[in-house]
Amino acid sequence: MIYRFLISAILCFTAFISFGQRDAQPIFSEAVYQGMDEVYDKYPLESDEFYNPIIQGCYPDPSITKKGDDYYLVASSFVMFPGVPIFHSKDLVNWQQIGHVLESKTQLRVENLGISRGVYAPSIRYNPHNDYFYMITTQVDGTLGNMVVKTKDPHKGWSEPHILNFNGIDPSLFFDKNGKAYVVHNDAPDPGKTLYRGHRVIKIWEYDLENDQVIAGTDEIIVDGGVDITEEPIWIEAPHIYQRHGKYYLMCAEGGTGDWHSEVIFVSDHPKGPYTPATNNPILSQRYLHPDRDNKVDWAGHADLVVGPDDKYYGVFLAVRPNEENRVNTGREIFILPVDWSGEFPVFENGLVPFDPKLKMPEGVINRTQDPKYFPNGNFSYVEDFTSSDLDHRWIGLRSPREDFIRQSAKGLHIQPYPANIKETAPTSTLYYRQQHRSFSFSTTMSYHPTKSNELAGITCLQNEHSNYLLGITHQEGQDYIVLQRTESPNPGESPNSTLLASEKININGTIKLKVEAKGDKYQFSYAVNGDTYKHIGDIVSGDILSTDVAGGFTGAMIGLHATLANDIKVNME
Repeated sequence: MIYRFLISAILCFTAFISFGQRDAQPIFSEAVYQGMDEVYDKYPLESDEFYNPIIQGCYPDPSITKKGDDYYLVASSFVMFPGVPIFHSKDLVNWQQIGHVLESKTQLRVENLGISRGVYAPSIRYNPHNDYFYMITTQVDGTLGNMVVKTKDPHKGWSEPHILNFNGIDPSLFFDKNGKAYVVHNDAPDPGKTLYRGHRVIKIWEYDLENDQVIAGTDEIIVDGGVDITEEPIWIEAPHIYQRHGKYYLMCAEGGTGDWHSEVIFVSDHPKGPYTPATNNPILSQRYLHPDRDNKVDWAGHADLVVGPDDKYYGVFLAVRPNEENRVNTGREIFILPVDWSGEFPVFENGLVPFDPKLKMPEGVINRTQDPKYFPNGNFSYVEDFTSSDLDHRWIGLRSPREDFIRQSAKGLHIQPYPANIKETAPTSTLYYRQQHRSFSFSTTMSYHPTKSNELAGITCLQNEHSNYLLGITHQEGQDYIVLQRTESPNPGESPNSTLLASEKININGTIKLKVEAKGDKYQFSYAVNGDTYKHIGDIVSGDILSTDVAGGFTGAMIGLHATLANDIKVNME
């Protein structure tokens, strides 16, 4: 044992020394993000109001639970590492990100997956019968599949995964008042019974709390197709069960996570059905509204319900805010609405009409989202001082832990370059921050001195490995260059094409500042050398490839601090 410990210690020390001495490591001293959306200027808050969405940027598929007066909220994370961001609140308005649920390589295995695979639709539930919190999810195309982790305290970390013996996606736990537990999830119809494209079913299993496993042979289909299978509804998914007044309510998303998205609900006398759909479905959707409405919010659905601090129901759900070209760059964000459950079925208040950009707070709540202790909201400014020892939870890696390639010192954030670039479906040495506004600016200060053509560091605006912009510094034939590259796939599934949009010779004696500004669909890249003023590089470019409409997939655009030993940009020397 001692021998193994010594060998491990030597290897770790050697890795640390090589990390610190590697040539051409960029050092980022700070980053500044500024939101500039017009809607927040046009609709200033009154003292009793807050903005919707409550969590801006790519935090889709929200799920919420409570214990006492503590609320916990989670979202999908795909191949972002760490996975499943988790937020805490006392009032549903002011949120703090307390970390992530899946923080280790044993909990999250997404090393070689495309950006829109990995963790789908996590569901968080508190079980008062054993005082445990559970997070259940699917790691799509990974080795873990459907899995659950649990904890007594979400602030203190989660268990190792328990692998669950069923197929499908979007699992959710339900704990009945009698102590019994169930899992509901989306699945394919039984073999040979698929009727149309997008035909899915909702299944339920009894769940063994002692062994954290579904009970074999207890599975039943409780919804086939959706509300009315004769209308061929697509993608019934994201099921949650609630108990109220002796009845069981099954709420699901229906219509696919696009412009036909919606939320529907069913009722039964037993958790395992049979379930009858409400006559007023859908209870939440933006599908029927004018496409050119002001302050457009779209794709609403994939919801979860909770009782608020005022003893009224609220629903969190995903929706998008398209830009002026009707493209979605910020991804699917977390919204909230009060829910009227005075009748038999819950109804999202104003859930079928155009959403207002702000809401009234629950009585007695004070809006503190401009306090740095809370997750910001509206047109906020965020400054990250990388010379500090702490790094905010908003900074993430893709496919591997950020700690594998970063180190912080009094000089700033050091990135150890990997021999992989952002066009690869592999871990890359890139630290990402989600784009949270349609119009924004992001700048960073970097110290960097490449010596070889395969070395490059800078910033990227990335939708996925095949759709991104890269602004960086490289070295070719004795000269430093700043380069701007666009990468896109001509058609889904085809290999990406990269185009060098601009390159300029530069001489860096001190630091270089890199900047990207977006005004809706229009993005402009700039740089400043040795303390000079910013200079544009290249023309204004379209954000088309940073939208899910063009790039495909389920994620929003991200801005990354990037370094690589696999640069393939060749500068024209003429």
